[in-house]
Amino acid sequence: MADSHIRSFRMALCAASAFGALTLAQAAIAQDSAAQPAAQPVAQQDEAADIVVTGIRGSLQSATNAKKNAVAFGDSIFAEDIGKLPATNLAETLNRMPGVRLNRDISGEGTQVAIRGLGPSFTRVLLNGSQLQVASDGGTNGGSANREVDLDFFPSELFTRLDLAKTPSPSTLEGGIAGTVNLRNARPFDKPGTHVTVVAQGQYTESNEKLSPRGAIVASHTTDTFGILVGVAGVKTKTRIDGFDTVGWTDGNLGPGDAGANNFTWASVVPANAGHGLIAGQPVDVVVTSGLTRDQLSTALLPRLGRNTLTNGDRSRISALASLEWRPSDTLHFALDGIWAKSKRDYSRINMNWQVRNSGPGTGAQATGGMIPIDLTVDDNGVVTSGTFANSSFFLEASEFKQTTKFWNINPSLIWQPSDTVKVQASANWSKSRFFREQPTWAFQTAPQSGVDVYYDNADGYYPSITTNIDLNDPNLGWQWYRQNVTMVRRKTETKGAHLDVTLGDEMFNVKVGAAYDRATRSIRAYDNSAAYQLSVCGNGCTGATGSIPTSAIPQYLMPMSIGNFGHLAGRNIGYNAFIMPDFGAIKDATNYYSYRDSAPEAIGAVTGGATGDMDEKVWGAYFELNGVTTIAGRDLHINTGMRYAATNQYVEAPSQLPDKSVVNFTSRSKYENFLPSINLTYDIADNVKLRASASRTMTRPDAGQILPGMTFSDPSALIATSGNPGLEPYTSDNYDIGGEFYTGGIGYVGLSAFMKNVQGFTVTQGEERTFGALGIPFETLTPQQQNAMTDRVANSKGQYSSVDQLPIIVNRPINLSDLKIKGVEATWVQPLDFLVKGLGFSANGTYLKQSSKLMPGQATRLVATGVSKWSYNLQGFYENNGLSVSLNYVWNDKSIAVNAPQNGITGAALRNDARGQLDLSAGYQLPFLNKAMRLTLDVLNIANEPIRTTFEYDNAPYSIYYPGRTILAGIRANF
Repeated sequence: MADSHIRSFRMALCAASAFGALTLAQAAIAQDSAAQPAAQPVAQQDEAADIVVTGIRGSLQSATNAKKNAVAFGDSIFAEDIGKLPATNLAETLNRMPGVRLNRDISGEGTQVAIRGLGPSFTRVLLNGSQLQVASDGGTNGGSANREVDLDFFPSELFTRLDLAKTPSPSTLEGGIAGTVNLRNARPFDKPGTHVTVVAQGQYTESNEKLSPRGAIVASHTTDTFGILVGVAGVKTKTRIDGFDTVGWTDGNLGPGDAGANNFTWASVVPANAGHGLIAGQPVDVVVTSGLTRDQLSTALLPRLGRNTLTNGDRSRISALASLEWRPSDTLHFALDGIWAKSKRDYSRINMNWQVRNSGPGTGAQATGGMIPIDLTVDDNGVVTSGTFANSSFFLEASEFKQTTKFWNINPSLIWQPSDTVKVQASANWSKSRFFREQPTWAFQTAPQSGVDVYYDNADGYYPSITTNIDLNDPNLGWQWYRQNVTMVRRKTETKGAHLDVTLGDEMFNVKVGAAYDRATRSIRAYDNSAAYQLSVCGNGCTGATGSIPTSAIPQYLMPMSIGNFGHLAGRNIGYNAFIMPDFGAIKDATNYYSYRDSAPEAIGAVTGGATGDMDEKVWGAYFELNGVTTIAGRDLHINTGMRYAATNQYVEAPSQLPDKSVVNFTSRSKYENFLPSINLTYDIADNVKLRASASRTMTRPDAGQILPGMTFSDPSALIATSGNPGLEPYTSDNYDIGGEFYTGGIGYVGLSAFMKNVQGFTVTQGEERTFGALGIPFETLTPQQQNAMTDRVANSKGQYSSVDQLPIIVNRPINLSDLKIKGVEATWVQPLDFLVKGLGFSANGTYLKQSSKLMPGQATRLVATGVSKWSYNLQGFYENNGLSVSLNYVWNDKSIAVNAPQNGITGAALRNDARGQLDLSAGYQLPFLNKAMRLTLDVLNIANEPIRTTFEYDNAPYSIYYPGRTILAGIRANF
């Protein structure tokens, strides 16, 4: 049935393409130029709707004009002057377009863009029309291993044009089901002559009350035929983010056959120092002490690691651009663009964990003996809302993030137009990117069975309050070692490509053909020396009886928290608000850390999460495209139609560890091809009314992390493994768009468009239960934390399992199983209000999305595309007159699914993004002297101090909450 649908769709589009070709050919033959008015140029992808940024009002005027002239659905932002693209990075700039949603880092800064309801991996990002890959991994928390591009890496000051194609033309480089973004850097002939632009700003962040510098300088010079432009932009930000996270929610194990996730085990015998009238060594019925029924306690959900978290440090970025243009004649243009960028994150992250995950009776030095729940309350979903937990445990997890990303790209291109009817365009690209992340971790635990109580209050359901009867900020509390990690990850990407496009014909009718070759290689490799390092620091079993820092010496390496206002942006009770911190430098010096880091062997699974391995992807592409204008009922019909072909050849390899801990690589190859027809139509119903329609077939290649062969077993609870699937096929989508605009005059118009995407081959993660012995993973290669978890699980199984090889493990593997349908409506209204106040006006756009899929066999819930907000809107009010400009912008996104179910072994539990709105202010004043060359600028971001919050299935089960706070940027921009 699906194959029949696909064949029918292809035949329909091919027929439409043929009809378009015949219509255009007939129109070209019959065209009487004397009887026809002058035609507008047909908008190609490289001549998309332009928003020229000469001011707020000028920007909207250009946007309105561009909408009238475009054929395909899409938008662009242009900067008429170098350094004048709005916002602090390219992701934030693109967020001003309808249908665009940002993924934000925990700092609040936009990193990746999602278009029309599909995530960033479904958006193809290009640089000067060529493929773009950066080795970065998605922000502070990391873990991105797909085809997303982190756009916070690129400063807006060095770019003058951003194109967003929402519907494809055949000449569009394939790969983006959601859309294609093309970034175009500044070039000297963008503004002929000699110019120097300087941007200097100070950035104040409310979270740490610190001031940071940012700035840019761009210089250009042109003669009649030659131009050169060089620019540098940089920022160094002092960052601090207070927050709360949980690493998921789980329930406890009451014994063999107990339902639920069972990430920890309740006490069965009263531990020492439990208090509350309980007698050590006596059996305890935790169902009775909890005040719940057995069924309620069996599935009562608690944070796996409820923890307040502090991220603190510096982030820097410097980017350089050099662009050369040579125009020996009006018909021959050469360009050479080179970009180099380097980004560094030097953070520390301090988490004080209430240890629920992996807690319970056991034999290791870190075994807690299990908690005893007292007087619990739960809601209808089984989420614990209050209670006391005797014999609890805390552990401090202190990590350093030292992360460096480097990128450079060279992009030569030429345009040759030997006659009015022949145009040749050729380009090539070569890029390299390197990423390195060093993340050592030192963890310290309260002494087991030392009488620690936790008083838990989640009555308001937004931010659980966790308090205790001990001082977590006391270095002399009696801390012991919990674990140490020496982990690193290296990423490398390299791209090479060449494209050729030839256009034959004029503006009324032309044929465009082209070919492309692109190759991308990517490597992600992890290194881990934790076991050897831990043995040297705290001895066998990490008891602290021996080692370079024995338990008795731990207090001299700890200190009270260095800040006194943790959680000050939350505005609510956050439980404990101070906890110890380590002296990182002293610990490194005392433990010979650098020697262990430099000798770390290769490992399976990266510290940032996800699979490791290499990919080599080669793509050959070709297309034909027809463009023209014909007349129906006395009105112009603009047509863009044709077909694109792409052949993909993939080679992947991934490491696997043998019993002797040596690493070997498993390899796999795959080939596939795609035929991608498309047609775009725009009909001029009246001089001020446009009707548009589009039909297309698009594709996105499979998740680069999921096609790696081999298995990753990095779950600290040792319950879930992940297997790759090199046989995954690409996603394909049949797309239909219809819309139009009514132009009211000046900058004003009202636009409405509807679209539908039928995505085939959507991946579903299927879980299969296997025994650990069947996985082929040597027990000796697991982390000490995993080994302890598995050993304790056997001991607490009451004879159900006699060895770790018999323990059940859920193996998750992605397969192409489900189809997904997304329907949406976009509305835009731009309106000047000069009749009220000269220079006043507003712009508003909103998007409604609805997605649906079938319930597939073996799945408890229907698949959804992550990050899809049902409703979203962007409201902008502006005033611009007499040198003063003020813009107030509010962007709101409805709640959405962040990660599909199941999570942490809880059937049907997904991670969900809260609805969030952000209010920003941008203002500027043109100084009336120095030939008006200087402009004062002021930006205030996140005025309402909105947090970034994700929940675990239920609104009162927060997965993470981060408070980036407000940011104020003030400075000056000078142009000479």
